Amino acid sequence: MPTANATVAVSAPGKVLLAGGFLVLERAYTGLVLGLSARINVIAGDVTSEPGVELYEIVVSSPQFLDAQWRYGYHHAEDGGGVKVTQLHVGSTITPNRFVETTLSYALTYIDAVVSSSSKQPHHNIASSRLVILADNDYYSHSHEASSGRFAKFPVAIKGANKTGLGSSAALVTSLTASLLTHYLPSSVFDLSTKKGKQTLHNLAQAAHCAAQGKIGSGFDVAAAVYGSCTYRRFSPGILNVLPEPGAPGFSEKLLAVVDGQKWDVDVQEDSVSVPPGLVLRMCDVDCGSETVGLVRRILNWRSEKADESSALWNDLQSRNEELAAILKAGDVDRLPAQLIQVRDRFRKMGHLADVPLEPDTQTVLLDALTAVDGVYGGVVPGAGGFDALALLMRDDAETQRRVEEFLAEWSREKGAKVKLLVVKGEMEGVRQESLDVYDGWL
Repeated sequence: MPTANATVAVSAPGKVLLAGGFLVLERAYTGLVLGLSARINVIAGDVTSEPGVELYEIVVSSPQFLDAQWRYGYHHAEDGGGVKVTQLHVGSTITPNRFVETTLSYALTYIDAVVSSSSKQPHHNIASSRLVILADNDYYSHSHEASSGRFAKFPVAIKGANKTGLGSSAALVTSLTASLLTHYLPSSVFDLSTKKGKQTLHNLAQAAHCAAQGKIGSGFDVAAAVYGSCTYRRFSPGILNVLPEPGAPGFSEKLLAVVDGQKWDVDVQEDSVSVPPGLVLRMCDVDCGSETVGLVRRILNWRSEKADESSALWNDLQSRNEELAAILKAGDVDRLPAQLIQVRDRFRKMGHLADVPLEPDTQTVLLDALTAVDGVYGGVVPGAGGFDALALLMRDDAETQRRVEEFLAEWSREKGAKVKLLVVKGEMEGVRQESLDVYDGWL
């Protein structure tokens, strides 16, 4: 029986779609995506059992939250259906986690298929494993300031924590997929540090993430989790439409063909994005995340009903976004304030025409006030808009940070709100393997 590798740890970054919200859903347009220093970490290791006892179970835990453990049994489905994953009871309850369960189905099926095809054996005997998920603090809004260290202990169940909108689901699916591939496959088959390894990870994580969120989305967040900061043009949705449900006849063979055999038309340009020295992207948490899927559906309805109106606006916004990327790459920071205002203006107009609060009034007032702080060039409500964390472009120095923090503290007192500058910053790097000592006390 092929044995799993030793315990491994992988992390993937969150993202901020600085420009291109909704436009990235169509291949005619691109998005400007920055990776973030906040990461979702997954540690994969063996499950030990008593001598003579053979387990077939995957145990997934998120120890920062209350009652956050999921257990899954798995078996080989008939007619090439791949590895079928079934959630088991923890105590008397079952709490579904569609992103974890879908990722396990896809990743274990791929692992089984790729090993079986190379060894000419009907199936890969996948050993049981334990997966630990740890999220950097800035993925969630939290009022307790007593927590120290990189990973806070939250006094709520995971569903009770407000997300800040940094792309946690894509970072989770990517790091979970990468940890499983690294844990179960020899480096001769999968090596995360290589171009081929990242391509395999990207394709498999895109397939799993798309399935988990109901076939909606462009995939820019998974691309950022794998590759880091980039400009992104989406892949054709038809690439994934050929995949049946996990467990359905032929799923295993079709998944392997999509991940390794299909020519993807995605365009990820890592070299086209840079942030000039002395400038930093920071995030401002407003402590109430948005449900992205609901916003997307409403925008798509408007796009369909008002094709001419929406196309004219999207083309205008695309040109503004491309100019913003060029300004950043050239380091021409003096032009940033005016360009960010133009991008915001077109984005707000889209929300007005579609009757969707892409930049809600409270966000507009806050952004305008922040832009007036010395050292702040401006900001946007990133991605799909709404009430997720704001993205700010500001000078990267202690004095500017102090002024912004003091402004936000005063704003919170006056408005009775919870608004603060997150620790997270923009960074270029994507997925990477980590040293286990980063997680002392959590394993």
